[in-house]
Amino acid sequence: MAIKVPDRQELEGMDLGLLGESVGSAVRLLRNLLTSRVVAAFEPYGMRTGTFSTLALISANPGCSQSEIARQIGADKSIVVAIVDHLESAGFATRQRSREDRRRNVLTLTQKGEALIEEMRGLGHMAEQPIRDALSPDEVAQLIALTRRAVDALMAAEPG
Repeated sequence: MAIKVPDRQELEGMDLGLLGESVGSAVRLLRNLLTSRVVAAFEPYGMRTGTFSTLALISANPGCSQSEIARQIGADKSIVVAIVDHLESAGFATRQRSREDRRRNVLTLTQKGEALIEEMRGLGHMAEQPIRDALSPDEVAQLIALTRRAVDALMAAEPG
């Protein structure tokens, strides 16, 4: 089903003009609003942005590398190193040299880290709840799938 974007869109009474047709503008606003909510939800943990994503990826992919995490969350490798340093020093994750490739570190969560990701998962879902309330489960799945396809298209278009 094709969705037609109206010629004119308004946000809080303001005509968006060309921004009403902009994918980037819509995604940026959504990201900013979600980021504010997630940062507030995770504030009691003193975690930096990207920590939940890093925890979730390590949990789902034990033995993954910092480079793989950086690529998946769209962050510079140095940021991921700082996140992993924090997770390791707090006892949430371990970093060890790969037996197959000594240049590569492999990451795993500790039991404490797995407990933390479960606790934070609930807070992350609460931050997203207004979206889940406004959309059907199928629409949420479609939003995620379309966003991932858009990310894949942009990554494929990157040089190198």
